[in-house]
Amino acid sequence: MNLYIRLLLLFFKIKRNRDYQHLLDTVDIDYKALPTDCDINLHLTNSRYLAMMDLSRTWMIERIGLLKQVMKRRWFPIVNATAITYIRDIKPMQRYTISTKLVGWDHKYFYIEQKFHSARGLHAIAYVRGVFKNKKGIVSIEEMLEVAEFDGVAPILPAEIMHWKEMLEQKKVNNLPK
Repeated sequence: MNLYIRLLLLFFKIKRNRDYQHLLDTVDIDYKALPTDCDINLHLTNSRYLAMMDLSRTWMIERIGLLKQVMKRRWFPIVNATAITYIRDIKPMQRYTISTKLVGWDHKYFYIEQKFHSARGLHAIAYVRGVFKNKKGIVSIEEMLEVAEFDGVAPILPAEIMHWKEMLEQKKVNNLPK
């Protein structure tokens, strides 16, 4: 229930948004860890990090000016892979920020970095690999960039993302049926 309320609040925030950012800018959104977000260890539960990341990526899509176009085209985002490293816990009622940034893309996927931080420092860092889909299949990166009106140079993917991509490929290759 808590996440539905947060989703509704996000939709109200989106409706009022008039401030847009560049495709490659970092987009911040602030939250507070409610008691219902926390587990028996009295910190933000692992699954809540992923749910809050979903909301934050929706906010990023709005802030970079893509949400209306995505909705109009009936695209929907699909997460293909996620890697998260937990560094410091988030306590009940603690305020924190999630910073979300499109760090690059390859021939098929886009790559997003998401950081949880507060006055206490960095709490977690995650990488997300995804695509947009429509009823015809996967939306090409070129089409997504065209809709975003991006005419710049593609950023070079960070080394940690390149290593992660290689690990994901090895997981796939090593687990194919023989």
